[in-house]
Amino acid sequence: MIVRGGENISPGEIEDVLLLHPAILDAAIVAVPDEYWGEAIGAAIVLRQGQSVKEEDIQDWVRARLRSSRVPSVVRFRAALPYNDMGKLLRRVIRGEMI
Repeated sequence: MIVRGGENISPGEIEDVLLLHPAILDAAIVAVPDEYWGEAIGAAIVLRQGQSVKEEDIQDWVRARLRSSRVPSVVRFRAALPYNDMGKLLRRVIRGEMI
């Protein structure tokens, strides 16, 4: 759960929207520190092979489908997301790399 200015935000809600984007293969949403809001939204994105999008494109995609408070303020592109042997996404690893 991300707590942004007292509002609880579910990472899964934003991830579901990101995965609808035709260029995105995998996505993870994590909390990143924010001086004003306490926490902000960070997105780690894995693109499909041969695809290219900009950070602003990702933000616009989310903004068009969810409330503005759900738009990631930080977008990082990665080759792959870290999962453990059981297939669980390692959000703490992603968050550590985004801080």
